[in-house]
Amino acid sequence: MGKNVIKLFALMAALTALFLVIGNALGGTFGLIIAVVFAAVMNLGAYWFSDSIVLRMAGAREVSREEAPWFYQTVEQLSARAGLPMPRLYIIDEDVPNAFATGRSPSKGVVAVTTGISRLLTKEELAGVIAHELAHIKNRDTLISAVTATIAGAIAAIADMWMWSQIFSMFSGGDDDEGGNPIGELLLVIVAPIAATLIQLGISRAREFQADELGARILGDPLPLASALEKIEWAAQRGVMQMNPATASLYIVNPLSGAGGMMRWFSTHPPTEERIARLRAMARQERGRGALAA
Repeated sequence: MGKNVIKLFALMAALTALFLVIGNALGGTFGLIIAVVFAAVMNLGAYWFSDSIVLRMAGAREVSREEAPWFYQTVEQLSARAGLPMPRLYIIDEDVPNAFATGRSPSKGVVAVTTGISRLLTKEELAGVIAHELAHIKNRDTLISAVTATIAGAIAAIADMWMWSQIFSMFSGGDDDEGGNPIGELLLVIVAPIAATLIQLGISRAREFQADELGARILGDPLPLASALEKIEWAAQRGVMQMNPATASLYIVNPLSGAGGMMRWFSTHPPTEERIARLRAMARQERGRGALAA
């Protein structure tokens, strides 16, 4: 828990610094003051409300036991095995299979899956995915992920607003002699979301390997998760989810992996093939220990 707290504050400091640089570059001293105020509000909001914001960004809706009995039963069993409180459950109306967890603490945990995941995966594979998401909750990765997605989304939104304001100003005959370097500002607005994504990369990639390993131990078998990752990656390559790119790091498999182009260069996940290989190697080790014990 201590390491994750340090990571969280380092992450918030890095993204806040980026935010202040944008404010100073686009608005000078006044822009910097506005950025300081906005960053303070944003950081407090990201800490307390990031899970709600992320769920809204994902278009997720809470489901009852009556609506998804299979979902509730699987999560209840695995939560008890992991020693976790029962998280709230959400569904995303999306054919492309995927899943994520959020919540600022285990007692506020949330697991969300797309509607497409139950159509593609077997019950064992789905249990592997849920065990992986519960591992994120147990490791307290979910707060870091949600805060990252919230602040990165805010940076991208500000970049978009600046771009459209400049387009509007150009067509409305606005004054271009107000100072500043428009080329430098444009480059900053392009680079800022990329920088925010790079910060996400440093946080999220190692977490996926850790959650894969712990999820496999919660389930008691690494192979269903390995098989699930293989199927979800296959589906992601053939259909891109309709989602906010700022939330990509939350999902079990990068939902933009099928987008191609620069999106693949800035993947927030380690290669799925490597994750599958590690899980299968883990299964072989477990079988080897069992054979030696016998």
